[in-house]
Amino acid sequence: MDATFARRRILEPARLRALAQRSDLRGAAQALSHFGAILFTGWLLWETWGTWIAIPVFMVHGTLLNFLYAGQHELSHGTVFATKWLNEWLGRAIGFIQIFPRDFDQIQHFAHHRHTSDWERDGELAREPYRLTSYLLWLSGLSYWPTRIARILRFARGEVIEPYIRVDEEQRVIREGRWHLGLYLALIAVSLAFQSWALVILWIAPMFAMKWTHQLQNTIEHLGLEHSNDILSNTRSTRTSALMRWMCWQMQYHTAHHMFPSVPFWKLRDLNADIEKGIGGAPHRMGYIEFQIEVIRKLAGACSEADFPMNEVWIAPRAGGGFARLPAI
Repeated sequence: MDATFARRRILEPARLRALAQRSDLRGAAQALSHFGAILFTGWLLWETWGTWIAIPVFMVHGTLLNFLYAGQHELSHGTVFATKWLNEWLGRAIGFIQIFPRDFDQIQHFAHHRHTSDWERDGELAREPYRLTSYLLWLSGLSYWPTRIARILRFARGEVIEPYIRVDEEQRVIREGRWHLGLYLALIAVSLAFQSWALVILWIAPMFAMKWTHQLQNTIEHLGLEHSNDILSNTRSTRTSALMRWMCWQMQYHTAHHMFPSVPFWKLRDLNADIEKGIGGAPHRMGYIEFQIEVIRKLAGACSEADFPMNEVWIAPRAGGGFARLPAI
């Protein structure tokens, strides 16, 4: 079935246009509240450093830093602000903080949207099938950060090997990688000159140590679902709290986002309700903890992710759930 026609069965064009309206005010409210929370926890971490109170503050601060990627993601889609340049330059700033250059991330992520769950073309599936050990290393962040740093170093050397990066895009990511590397080295030099640990305490250490909190979101969105071109079969939403939805810029409504990526984050709840009404049920949905328990249980009993059929769902709620199969979207 034609994808556009299938989507129109769920959401009328006029309704989509209404939902897709951007707002500088709503974008600023989300961005300022997230950065404001980081500034507060950063100040508190600095003031309490060396005491036991610093431990929970460190954890909260690192979690907030990692979930900034949700903002970078939305900014790459250009849906946070109505003013276009704000989307680009705030996205670049967050990409620098995340050690995840904005232009590269945008190229990779758009390949992910165009070819979701296609092993050959999905920009976010450029990996070997998970084994239990490799999954736990990725979930913890221990294998995440080395890949991010190595990629920037490779781009800075002029080496681009990603198949989803076109030839005409290579200089763009090479230039970006060199800018990032140069600025990181400059910050290291300044820190050494002033003999300051501020960047380590307030940025690098908490962000690296708490990456696992954001990996809970990264891993739940598509893993264990069908490798098909049907969004309702290859994408999963997340059951969670209002606090987590704020911190993740509403990206827990992930099926809604994939189905209509032009809709701003702050309207995804309404979009999700429209979709559920249109399909007569809920899309795939799990909670963070139940998902991780199920993934670990399944991988512990298999050699690797490749042991499970790609045309079947192998991670689902134990007590049932899901939705009736619909035409491909």
